[in-house]
Amino acid sequence: MAKIKHNDFIQTIDEILSGAKQQGTIHLYAEDTVLDGRTIKINGRNLFHFATTSYLGLEYDHRLKNAAIAAITKYGTQFPLSKTYISHPVYQQLESKIETMYGMPAIVTKNSTLGHLGVIPNLIKDEEGIILDHQVHWSVQNASLPLKLRNIPVEMIRHNNLQMLEDKIKDLSAKCNKIWYMADGVYSMFGDFAPVNELLALSKKYPQLQLYFDDVHGMSWRGKNGTGFVLDILKELPENVFLMSTLSKSFGASGAAFFCPDKKLYDRIKNFGGPLTFSAQLEPASVAAACASADIHLSDEITILQQELEQKISLFIELITKSTLPVITPNNSPVFFLGTAMPLTAYKLVQRLFNEGYFVNPGLYPAVPVKNTGIRITISRNNGDEQIKGLTEALEYHYPLALEETSNTLNKVSMAFGIPQPDPQEKENTIKPALNYQYKTSIKQIDAALWNKLIDKQNIFDWDGLCFLEDAFTNCSEIQNNWEFHYFIISDNFGNPIVATFFTFGLWKDDMLAPVSVSLQLEEKRMKNPFYITSKVLGMGSLFTEGNHCYINKKHSLSKEALLLLLEKAEILYQDLNADMLVLRDFEENQWLSDLFHNLGFIKIAMPQTCVITDINWNNNQEFAAILSPRSKKHFTREVLPYEKMFRVIIKDRLTDNEVAHAYSLYKNVKNNNYAVNTFTYPIAVFQKMAAHPFWEFILLYLKEDTDQEPVGVLFCYKNCAHTYVPSLIGMDYTVSRKYNLYRQLLFQGIKRAQELHYKRLELGITATFEKRKLGAQLISKFAYLQAKDNFSMELLSTMQIENKVPL
Repeated sequence: MAKIKHNDFIQTIDEILSGAKQQGTIHLYAEDTVLDGRTIKINGRNLFHFATTSYLGLEYDHRLKNAAIAAITKYGTQFPLSKTYISHPVYQQLESKIETMYGMPAIVTKNSTLGHLGVIPNLIKDEEGIILDHQVHWSVQNASLPLKLRNIPVEMIRHNNLQMLEDKIKDLSAKCNKIWYMADGVYSMFGDFAPVNELLALSKKYPQLQLYFDDVHGMSWRGKNGTGFVLDILKELPENVFLMSTLSKSFGASGAAFFCPDKKLYDRIKNFGGPLTFSAQLEPASVAAACASADIHLSDEITILQQELEQKISLFIELITKSTLPVITPNNSPVFFLGTAMPLTAYKLVQRLFNEGYFVNPGLYPAVPVKNTGIRITISRNNGDEQIKGLTEALEYHYPLALEETSNTLNKVSMAFGIPQPDPQEKENTIKPALNYQYKTSIKQIDAALWNKLIDKQNIFDWDGLCFLEDAFTNCSEIQNNWEFHYFIISDNFGNPIVATFFTFGLWKDDMLAPVSVSLQLEEKRMKNPFYITSKVLGMGSLFTEGNHCYINKKHSLSKEALLLLLEKAEILYQDLNADMLVLRDFEENQWLSDLFHNLGFIKIAMPQTCVITDINWNNNQEFAAILSPRSKKHFTREVLPYEKMFRVIIKDRLTDNEVAHAYSLYKNVKNNNYAVNTFTYPIAVFQKMAAHPFWEFILLYLKEDTDQEPVGVLFCYKNCAHTYVPSLIGMDYTVSRKYNLYRQLLFQGIKRAQELHYKRLELGITATFEKRKLGAQLISKFAYLQAKDNFSMELLSTMQIENKVPL
């Protein structure tokens, strides 16, 4: 099976966050000598603090601080032993107070992340299954995914989608004794809530359903004794509901607490829980501070604190509701998300608020989809009413200016988040320099000489190649192979083209570039549902082509403006088509383009490397061998050249119907054996049109010893303007491929044919780059930039990358 180099997800995140760091919005340092929760000093300026997750501000309470100081004086800075052996003197006191608060014993952990890592693998047995809410906290996902190694199914549903959850329960119910749904009580980015009552009702309908909540953002500011949002709804934990709460954030100390209504499970987890067993316990100062906070939670004072925070939240809601500011999920939690769609708009707005004296955080990918970037605002009890009013006024003033500064609009933001547009007639804020815009839906509407001059004899998207593609992939009866074509040319007022490209609109498999193990899992499900995990994509170029699909005259003074205009028009088309994803490909490494695309809301991903040969100035096999590296020459003389004599090579520019049918079967052999790039299988009609087209030819390999006279291998080759030779597709008989090194022989015959025709360039495409490099190909790294309406499919695929294998 052919292999490709896959995108490094961590590299993608690193580049996005590096951009945010360069904009001065993350990786900052507080410079205060004393913190009070109301202001924070950054870059020499005191800013009002609207980014804390300690909503009650208890970490500054003198009772917590004094308790921590006293504990250090009595017990030192740490107690470096596992709790399995012994807990330090303050622990029992804390556990008793927490039990009083909740009415049940707690397992106290170092923090919620380590808590999940210790609890979840212990809680869930091999015959059970997990369903993750798409937006459940990373720490829950991180603790759940490794359970796939135990053959425990781990599925994902769209955020708060109860119908999808019920469907997943039905799918898993036949093979899982229990089904665990993992959710947050209060979600950390948008501040919205889990539908707790509806989930409880669903669990009564399906008794296998168990509910596991991470309620760290609901702690202290909600519920009796500040026990959190989930318990405020439920009042007490049913037997099938499990809860991870926090002693940090609003609680004001450090640590987390897990609550389990099942006594046997509670004892099992407390006896052994991974990091709960092997990691160090909470420091005496943290536990003492938590005890002091618990005393507050057990007193009437907690209700007063909650009411003070509620008043400030209500004030902010009242002020923000009177504005046109797009708060994405209006609610009465302390967390608010103001959408900007484009990352650059978020950066500029954060910078503007910094300058006005307000500290807020950008909400960035991967916490949110890159096109759903915004700023997260949190309200705490330490925020004064005048500060809240001042922040709202600053937002009302600077938000439209940040939009204008970044050529963004409120309507674009609304479309990105799927919320009602405030003003459908809103005037666009984009810069309109002296540019002319040409849009066509067929290559036949564009002058052939102009197009070929701009695209420069690449791949199969010269003018004639696109005529073939339009003929092959429009009005197709199969929806997955029925494409729309869209052409764009941006010129200056003198008619000089600056940017030119084409897009196709069609159905893509979301796992097209995923690891093979993921595609194999999905293809099993596609046996019943052929379009499972697929998306409608407006993609630059087409799935049939590779190369530099976008012409940019970088020397032109308006090149940036022309590119921005192209992207603006492409995004409008993307919305009009109701596409799920907009993809720009295949670009070589370019930091300027990377920064530009990211700031507009695109994620950069590495595409498979493409293989090109430009040195075709040789006349025979010996001269070809001479241009190879010593190791490649050795490979050629041992693994390729000796097998050439075993084949009869015939080159045809037309195929009969029977020959097309056989060649198509060979193509399907390769397609069905290769999931490195997982696309839909092309219909035979494409090959029938290919067989009748003047710029296609076919290299057929027959075994000399074979009396059946059927080819065992075929290359489908496009001849571009007598310049570029493109072996686009391949077909093979796998019963003889290994014995006769058939794949290598087909590659070599394609190279020989390009030399015979005196072509200047040979494009061997992606996959099997190791084999192609050994025959002299140059590997070129390519990148794509994609924008999705949400990142559910991408995160779902990431949950599938741990194969279901039982470790030896």
